[in-house]
Amino acid sequence: MQQQTNTYKNFFSVLGLEIFARIWALWGIISFLITFLIVLLPSMISYLMEEKKGQSYFIKTSKVWMRIWLTLIGCTIKIKGTENFNPNEVYIVTCNHNALLDIPLSCPFIPGPNKTIAKDSFAKIPLFGLYYSRGSVLVNRKSDASRRKSFDAMKRVLQKGMHMSIYPEGTRNRTGQPLKSFYDGAFKLAVETKNSIIPAIILNTNKAMPIHKTFYLLPKKLEIHFLPPVSSVNISAKELKEEVFKIMWNYYTACNK
Repeated sequence: MQQQTNTYKNFFSVLGLEIFARIWALWGIISFLITFLIVLLPSMISYLMEEKKGQSYFIKTSKVWMRIWLTLIGCTIKIKGTENFNPNEVYIVTCNHNALLDIPLSCPFIPGPNKTIAKDSFAKIPLFGLYYSRGSVLVNRKSDASRRKSFDAMKRVLQKGMHMSIYPEGTRNRTGQPLKSFYDGAFKLAVETKNSIIPAIILNTNKAMPIHKTFYLLPKKLEIHFLPPVSSVNISAKELKEEVFKIMWNYYTACNK
């Protein structure tokens, strides 16, 4: 009888959590849209500025927005390792990718002006596309010509003194492993431009927004840890990829013990 009672309690506890997570996901969308409409006009002022200065302003505006929105959805933020950014250096920041929440947690909190590589399809969304395009190097991954063009665009971003934020896994990790295999792009870019890589580990977004659940959101403590830079000098892109993968795998695994 006691076992049966516990089974019922567990069932209703899980059911209650599922219902709450769906309601909270709805609140997440509503609060996102409202705060986006408020921040849109101020952020668009960045288009009137010189590119680096404008991107710096855009990132600061995004940071304010994300702090407000993440607070509204009950997700506190911990940022660690910003001291690893030398203010006189430009970096390629490689982040792990578990959930849609990774994007608002990464770029706005990278110290200094930065852009990310992003799918061009989202740039077609009315209003949001303007905002999205301002912070991104756009790419159509199905087009070889588009990928080549985006690679050159990322080099120009670095040359102008702005960081590039890249998710080397390409898409969200559905494997159940700490990381999925990395693509070569970030590491070829680093070797060709001689910019160091700063590995970044994002934690708990997969708990707030589990990859295998649809329309689901929970309040969680989210973290992003910036690790010491990895030099891209005198090393091949393949070796650099393997080194960064090992660093990120070991750090992520240690954090989740």
